[in-house]
Amino acid sequence: MNLPALDFDACYRAASGRDARWDGRVYLGVTSTGVYCRPSCPARKPRPENCRFFPSAAACVAAGFRACKRCRPEAVPGTRDWDARGDLVARAVRRIRDGAVDAVGVPGLASELAVSERHLRRMLVEEIGAGPLQLARTRRAHAARALIEETALPIVDVAFAAGFGSVRQFGDTMREEFGIAPSAMRRRARPEGPPTAGPTSDEFPTLALRLRTRAPFDAVAIRHHLAAHAVPGRDRIEADGVTAHAIDTPGGTAVARIDWPRLTGADGAVAGEADDAAADRATSRGRTIGIPVALTLPTLADAMPAIQTVRRLLDLDADPAQIADAFAGDPILGPLVARRPGLRLPGARDPEEFAFGTVLGQQVSLAAARTLQGRLAERFADPGAVVVDPGFLARPSAARILAMPAEELRAALGLTSARAETLRALAASLAGGLALDGGADRAAVREELAGIRGIGPWTVELVALRALGDPDAFPAGDLILRRALGSPPLREAARLAESWRPFRGYATQHLWADFLAAGKQDTP
Repeated sequence: MNLPALDFDACYRAASGRDARWDGRVYLGVTSTGVYCRPSCPARKPRPENCRFFPSAAACVAAGFRACKRCRPEAVPGTRDWDARGDLVARAVRRIRDGAVDAVGVPGLASELAVSERHLRRMLVEEIGAGPLQLARTRRAHAARALIEETALPIVDVAFAAGFGSVRQFGDTMREEFGIAPSAMRRRARPEGPPTAGPTSDEFPTLALRLRTRAPFDAVAIRHHLAAHAVPGRDRIEADGVTAHAIDTPGGTAVARIDWPRLTGADGAVAGEADDAAADRATSRGRTIGIPVALTLPTLADAMPAIQTVRRLLDLDADPAQIADAFAGDPILGPLVARRPGLRLPGARDPEEFAFGTVLGQQVSLAAARTLQGRLAERFADPGAVVVDPGFLARPSAARILAMPAEELRAALGLTSARAETLRALAASLAGGLALDGGADRAAVREELAGIRGIGPWTVELVALRALGDPDAFPAGDLILRRALGSPPLREAARLAESWRPFRGYATQHLWADFLAAGKQDTP
């Protein structure tokens, strides 16, 4: 399925009105200046004959445009539009966003998607205007620009942290993307002192930066979610309000510390505070918030994988305005979204770990599930992984789980025999090649998971929601969800949700949050 061609008149009207809702979805190339802008750029709008519109920043660069220095289109947070689709192009874009070209190259990506390199490039160019290499180069360049501005890293270290293979390649790409050398880019003034507290080691590099997301951002809700689902050995909730999380990267297990007390919005207000006036909500559109994060990494080359994992964990690429518009006229969800306009849909830091945790969490309380997940991490963490902080564990290994007989697994974790068999069967599928990443065929994954004895529709949809990142996943049989809807029959709950496509996952999160506001239970 292909997106329709960009409507020039609609795009030009959006640019003329400086409509920030189009930022990140459409880019304006100005032929008279050679720059590309976001639609909300404050500069005087060019004449229509000097405008070209593109679906991606990479397409602008491929067409010979460089980023505008005034509106900074490369600083726009990502979009989840590609997450709502399951076709080849969307799967490829998600994998490129996750760093697949850096990790396995274009041949490896094409192999993952079961197509030829030529077909992959043709499909991407036809729909996005740029091939996989250009998309990967633009991703690296935008990441490098953020690192230059947000950190004190030397330029050479920025190059390798952003995924470039050489300093020369780094310089050439940055000049192509931005029209200036990396050394000429301005570094923002940085506050004194570290952004977060926590132990560091001279052996491991530490980066302190702010990850951008669109306002509003309900920090209170997402921090509560992280605390409620904190796994012993994998997460730590500190007394000063900071949360710390093990983040698995190709080089080992990093640690991300999120300094929630220092989180401020674009206007200096604490993120998550309720706006009293509708006008305040309206003016938040187009603004961004910086989430203060400190990363302790196995190597600098792990910076981009760690950053992408944190962005997925906190759902930083979400567009609250898009979700609000989608549900504005719905009698059930409209009032809920108005009350929590910045609510996010948290993702899984590690898809396989989440799938194991979901199986362990079947038919037990959240507290019991956390205990079981902690035992799993302690017993089956990869012993060969480099872990930057001795207080944290690496992710559990599917191969190690599979190697233990079911009866021993039952005794080690305190499970029923049936649950131990299900856990081993899931480990066998994962060890055998079942992929739960952004490039996975979601329909095929759902089918394979459903074929494992002991895994039902609730588990399948929860894995799709948080591990596969499907914003349209809908666990219709979830008890709390059905109570929030007034306890309708299963078919009626599914029928009600049809009008919420393709954001049934966000609808689920809002329904959970509203029902649980009284503190009765915690979300799955």
